[in-house]
Amino acid sequence: MRRRELLAAAAVVFTTPLAGASPAEAGTLGPLEDHLLYGTATVPKRAEVSPTGVVAAVKASRQEFRAARYDTLARNLPGRIAQAQALEPAETSATAVADLYNIATRLCIKLDEDGLVAITADRALTSARIGGDALTIGEAHRMVSSAWRRQGHLARATDIAVKAAQDVRTDRRTPEAARLAAHGSLLATAAYTAAKRGDRDTAHALIGEAAETTEAGRTSAEARTDTGTQQVLLHQLSVHYLLGDAGQAIDLAKTVNPAALPTAERQGRFFTDVARCFDQWGKPEQCYRALLAAERAAPQEIRRGSVKSLATGLLRHDRTLPGVRAFAGRAGVVVN
Repeated sequence: MRRRELLAAAAVVFTTPLAGASPAEAGTLGPLEDHLLYGTATVPKRAEVSPTGVVAAVKASRQEFRAARYDTLARNLPGRIAQAQALEPAETSATAVADLYNIATRLCIKLDEDGLVAITADRALTSARIGGDALTIGEAHRMVSSAWRRQGHLARATDIAVKAAQDVRTDRRTPEAARLAAHGSLLATAAYTAAKRGDRDTAHALIGEAAETTEAGRTSAEARTDTGTQQVLLHQLSVHYLLGDAGQAIDLAKTVNPAALPTAERQGRFFTDVARCFDQWGKPEQCYRALLAAERAAPQEIRRGSVKSLATGLLRHDRTLPGVRAFAGRAGVVVN
């Protein structure tokens, strides 16, 4: 059923009349911010401070992010970080703490909290280095790269991701498939940043290498990030958009089966990126359809700043786009 619903959503985006969507509500990062600044979080009463309990906490956090349950994740992360930090010795817990801070960074990016992005990314990298796991270190560098990018330091952000990709690929302690997947993910991130700089040649070279690398990589339930060929395709879509090639991006999007994307978060991201491309191309109706499809796939994804901007622009077409004012309100736009 889920696969049929997603394929139907894709058909709506490209061909069929507009459809309705359900409400969405995003959570608050207040508890996480308080923990970062004041160390206020405590271990949840029923949480198990043991290697098994901490592994379960990390896994649950990944699952909540991948399911785009950002409100639930925001509530649970501070206690889970405290749970991992309570595990002794510190070297044993360090990788888990880093994993949780990596997830926290991705959550902060989703909710446009750039100030917290810098803090969580730094803590992730510090803990990852103590733990010594190459994949977690690579993912932490990817988060640091994202933090630099969001602060406007694009050349530095590109360099960080490229260097981390080289490091993780040469770490022979890590299984080859996992190394290649992480390598491809880092290169895709670097390509995105290069495209944001307007560096067309570098962006295309990096995303091309990422695609070649991930053919040999894989996505697994225990991966430090969501890697694989579909992940690279989504970055390639973004690269086309950032370089102003909306038509090429839409052509690429038509080759993607949204039901094959591994998580609700990736599906929501796909439809949101498609919406941005249609907006760039000057096609408001298709943009709106894509946003509705994103909401069906991952309701909380529409609370992102990029979606709010798109929804605000679509209000100019409220006479021809049924329900767009209601959608803008669900996305968090103040509608008069």
